[in-house]
Amino acid sequence: MSSLINKYTNLIPYLYFITVSAYWFTVINKQEGIAAYPILLFAIPFLWQIIKPNKKLNFTLGITFVCISSYLIIAFLSDAFKIISLSYINEPLLYGGILIFTNFAMALWIIRNSLKEAI
Repeated sequence: MSSLINKYTNLIPYLYFITVSAYWFTVINKQEGIAAYPILLFAIPFLWQIIKPNKKLNFTLGITFVCISSYLIIAFLSDAFKIISLSYINEPLLYGGILIFTNFAMALWIIRNSLKEAI
């Protein structure tokens, strides 16, 4: 039972990023139509990791999204503390912050999984 739970908990970061990609697609698709379909390409590497895991891809995805999330955290904090005005952002600050910090946590989880498999 414990190994089954561990097996499926390792899939949570991938499912999270697939869900975020699907949500982002549906929101943009309502506004832009067919131009939103390239967004679905973001979900392919995460879906691939669920179907056929690859250590190098796993580590690359983790590092990439940690870097992107770190940049977004800096942008979020500068907007929250009014260091730099980002008036073109239409989303509420609270929801954006939750999404950014969750992205960062999931990316760290992916790196942890890849390092755990490497050892």
